[in-house]
Amino acid sequence: MSEIKNEELVGFAVHTMLYQTKLTKKFANRKPYVAPNPNNIVSVIPGTVVEVNVKVGDVVKAGESIMVLESMKMQNQIAMPHDGKIRTIHVAAGDRIPKHHLMIEVE
Repeated sequence: MSEIKNEELVGFAVHTMLYQTKLTKKFANRKPYVAPNPNNIVSVIPGTVVEVNVKVGDVVKAGESIMVLESMKMQNQIAMPHDGKIRTIHVAAGDRIPKHHLMIEVE
């Protein structure tokens, strides 16, 4: 297969066949994947913080409720994913937060 010298084309292989294609601007400008940090607790849904049950320096066990987030008239208990100590709290009761917002950092 002859090699095409064009910067717009990207080569890839499927099984043993080699192909070339053009990338869309949206694909070329996408954000690179970053592995999530297990010590950062982020919101998975947008909502309003009803209450924060921990404070900086608290040692919390896995599964304990650390805060309540209200979304679509439902109150969601946010549980601690693993044992740890609360390092920083980035939200307070009454805050409206978007999806993927950093709420709490754990040590």
